[in-house]
Amino acid sequence: MEMAKMPWLPEPPPDFQARCKALRLGEGIDGSELIHLAQHRLDLNQLILLGRTLQALRQRAQGTPKGLTPFRLGVTGHATLNLLAGALPGAGLRYGLDLTVIPSGFGQLAQEALDPSSTLNQARADGVYIQMDHRGLPFLDPLSAPEKNATVNSESAQTPDAPATDTPWNHLKTLHHHLIDHGAKSVILETIPTPPEPLFGSFDACHPASLQRQIQDFNQQLTRHTPEGCFVLDTASLAEGVGLYSWFDPMQWHWGKMPFAQSMIPLACDHLSRLIAGIRGRSRKCLVLDLDNTLWGGVIGDDGLEGIRLGQGSAEGEAFVAMQRHALNLQRRGVILAVCSKNDQETALLPFRHHPEMILKEEHIALFVANWQDKATNLEEIAATLNIGLDALVLADDNPAERAQVRGALPQVGVPELPEDASLYPRWINAGGYFEAIAFTADDQQRTHQYQGNLKRQSLQKTTRSLDDFLQALQMSAQITPFNPLEIQRITQLINKTNQFNLTTRRRTEAEIRAVMENPHFTTWQMRLTDRFGDNGLISLVICRRQQTNWEIDTWLMSCRVINRQVEKALFIQLLHQARALGIKRLTGRHIPTPRNGLVKEHYAQLGFTPFEACSGKTEWHFDTDKPPPPAPPIHLVTDPA
Repeated sequence: MEMAKMPWLPEPPPDFQARCKALRLGEGIDGSELIHLAQHRLDLNQLILLGRTLQALRQRAQGTPKGLTPFRLGVTGHATLNLLAGALPGAGLRYGLDLTVIPSGFGQLAQEALDPSSTLNQARADGVYIQMDHRGLPFLDPLSAPEKNATVNSESAQTPDAPATDTPWNHLKTLHHHLIDHGAKSVILETIPTPPEPLFGSFDACHPASLQRQIQDFNQQLTRHTPEGCFVLDTASLAEGVGLYSWFDPMQWHWGKMPFAQSMIPLACDHLSRLIAGIRGRSRKCLVLDLDNTLWGGVIGDDGLEGIRLGQGSAEGEAFVAMQRHALNLQRRGVILAVCSKNDQETALLPFRHHPEMILKEEHIALFVANWQDKATNLEEIAATLNIGLDALVLADDNPAERAQVRGALPQVGVPELPEDASLYPRWINAGGYFEAIAFTADDQQRTHQYQGNLKRQSLQKTTRSLDDFLQALQMSAQITPFNPLEIQRITQLINKTNQFNLTTRRRTEAEIRAVMENPHFTTWQMRLTDRFGDNGLISLVICRRQQTNWEIDTWLMSCRVINRQVEKALFIQLLHQARALGIKRLTGRHIPTPRNGLVKEHYAQLGFTPFEACSGKTEWHFDTDKPPPPAPPIHLVTDPA
């Protein structure tokens, strides 16, 4: 099947329209059924229908339906984007997003960006997506510009008479800066696909002023020098993947100024939505692997170690090696790997321990589950053991019956379709976009070791008599410092991904965090934690805003990996010491409830704060700094020497 048709998604249920109608006419405000319906291969009309259903639930809930993450997205560009804007809310549901789309008029990109009173600028959107088309940017005419004045890989490429601001790159930077200055929290720019009609044939690749070379130059500038506050959607690679002749439709451009073929809209919306999901911390975290006929050919329990098909010598064996290598690469970039197999544990481990062609080893697997329980039950246990949500899991399983069982029992779990040909497994899993990244940090590379360390900590806790004994035995050491500019990507990642232990769930872009760090009215802390089992990495953040002699705790969050280790007490004690040193008389904290942060409802009460008021579910708490702090936990503290 063509990748443009998204074959990794199952066909929609035959009663799709009826289920949408039932949701629109019903009384519920839960978004889970919308998310479930979005996990199917929906065409343009179905996406629009699902988006209208979301709008009905939003009106009924008087806000974002339960279980969804809101995001206000401005959409503007060089072409007609009405159909794209209409389909985006339905596509966003696939990633747990409640997308409110704010479209601009046709050809109004410059006006919307430059005019402070424009609809887009007045919207103060969470993000603005600029759909870019080569026909709307000031590229050189390769036949009128002298070759000597055409510059490759240069930010200042221009005609002799044209000012620098007229180059495509500078033109775009100007628009971006105005959007950010006028209130957009972020801007999504995209690489530009190259039209498949070369002027000089193969010589287009050599001519410095050909459109192909100019677009390559532009895309390199964008990806190598991405402006602050921007995210890049790699539309050029997407278009090349499905085929440039399929992506571009000249008839639809002439008829309605459609930037690409109408049939590509569901795919384009999916890729934009998964990037927004990454920005909002909704990307999935864990790939759960079946074994037989998924990581090797055959059944280990029947065929034995010598009978399974894996490795060099056959196309099938090499295909399974490629699948394992893809899983390993995901693990190395921060995706947790787990195993869920209907097998005897020791039998299932044989290839990992003894087969010479295995790419994956036990050390790469954070959690290995092999038994005869149903897959859904095991997946629930995997999520609970790793302390992540079911919506963080993706199951790779060759068996259609197992996939259907998990989809029915656990609609939160991502379950891509897999083809009969094992050589296509990596392509289909990758094409699903489950693990969309917006950054890559040192902590990402250590994630498997961190989760394996957590399993050792859980084992230790079972052998100790009390929580105090357990905490003492961990031998914890914490480093508490102001935000480190070198770790800005990880700080941004933590702010946008943390849900359970997050008092206010305020999200910030990297640019906004830099602004906080430079603002003298804000004070920041980050906390790293190590123990006898290894480095937990950056695990907690606090941001305080000064208001005369009061500190308002704007943000307080902590990774779920270290919940119940009392690190929040250690951090609070240091916060209190610094507040006293700076003459702060009172700390004010707020808990803004969400469907996922009920865990911290009593956080401030447990630290000794006094309740002040409650309104619409929100609670406010005060702590006078002349009060004694709570008892210190058994954590050795290394504070900032400054």
